[in-house]
Amino acid sequence: MNVLWVFAHPERRSLNGSLRDEGVRALADAGHDCRHSDLYAMGWKPTVDRDDFGERPGPSDDRLIVTSASRRAHRDGTLSPDIRAEQEKLDWADAVVLQFPLWWYGMPAILKGWFDRVFVKGYAYGVTDPGHPGRTLRYGQGLLAGKRALVVVTAGSPEPALGPRGINGQLDHVLFPLLHGTLWYTGMTVLPPVAVYGADRLPPREYEEAAALLRERVTSIGDTEPLPFRFQNGGDYDDDLVLRPDLAPGATGLGVHYAP
Repeated sequence: MNVLWVFAHPERRSLNGSLRDEGVRALADAGHDCRHSDLYAMGWKPTVDRDDFGERPGPSDDRLIVTSASRRAHRDGTLSPDIRAEQEKLDWADAVVLQFPLWWYGMPAILKGWFDRVFVKGYAYGVTDPGHPGRTLRYGQGLLAGKRALVVVTAGSPEPALGPRGINGQLDHVLFPLLHGTLWYTGMTVLPPVAVYGADRLPPREYEEAAALLRERVTSIGDTEPLPFRFQNGGDYDDDLVLRPDLAPGATGLGVHYAP
């Protein structure tokens, strides 16, 4: 299996760096090929601008419309070289590991910027269904369908505080914008995340447990049962993309988008 490991931590000697090394070694030992996007080490530019699309500033009233410009640049082959290089890695990969520390309930800005710049319209979204004109392929369908995605996250919080009644919110709800709104939206098969809690004070025994868990999860990435998100075009949603009332009747919130 071809695995792209996207790493978003500024210090390679950190807990995240050590876990990344454990996971990469386990993949190699199991016979998988691995490529890397170490975003801080690469000096990745996280902000979207005209240079991404090969466009020069025009008249003062020439607005940059990012969606249109990105689709045009993807179609015409004028995306900046760093974006094209990341898309080539994604095209090569059967699975993607996304590793980061949880900062302020989300991913570091540099990783958000990786998605903003690499997942352009016409490549990761905005793809129409040739069999149904006007229907967009998303939420389980799209050009990235067939690729598996595994999120590896470290959190300073203890595990109970990121549980169903924890003050920090349930982890899968905290990660819902990434798991469902980005990865599943673009068609990727999303696996249950790997979480390492209490990351600021992890004793050696718990580090070994976390490393063993990570090794097991990355080497079984092709066999792990994915999160059971509902398909947009599978009949569960009405024309307004609202879940049908006969499904999860009376329930609201993020949990209704998981099929039983």
